[in-house]
Amino acid sequence: MLGGARSGKSSYAEGLLARERAVDYVACGIPPGPDDPEWADRVALHRARRPASWRTVETLDLPAVLGRSGPPVLVDCLTTWLAGQMDACGVWAGEPGADDRLAAVVDELLAAWTGTPRRVVAVSNEVGNGIVPATPSGRRFRDELGVLNARVAGASTRVWLLTAGLPQRLR
Repeated sequence: MLGGARSGKSSYAEGLLARERAVDYVACGIPPGPDDPEWADRVALHRARRPASWRTVETLDLPAVLGRSGPPVLVDCLTTWLAGQMDACGVWAGEPGADDRLAAVVDELLAAWTGTPRRVVAVSNEVGNGIVPATPSGRRFRDELGVLNARVAGASTRVWLLTAGLPQRLR
């Protein structure tokens, strides 16, 4: 499920699994804190939309989730997952070996994605249609997310793009 910010990606993804009694909802974002009420409001809105029977899993360890048997999985979202992984791998700090660690983490995710027996719906931002970011870190993130989205889409049976709340099936 690809699309721009506030395009309806998450709601549409949730709708694809609405008939499922049990879903593992994997939240990859940073948990809200007291210093960011706007983020807390966004998280609360997402939580309020989900059925009570869905289990929320807050983690960046997507390969572990996909490696377990269980109900369908909704990953929201690959954008925040990638940002967290780039941080954990030391990309932002310019640590030696960071690029190799990031490549390995992405490869591990793709292996888990293609090998999981579970139905998976994932949300990710499409950032390649906007302006070129003004900073090297912004351009790096946009490029890494574009590559991740392309790899996940290439390994998926269905791919959707949401624009202005309107879904288009790409595959």
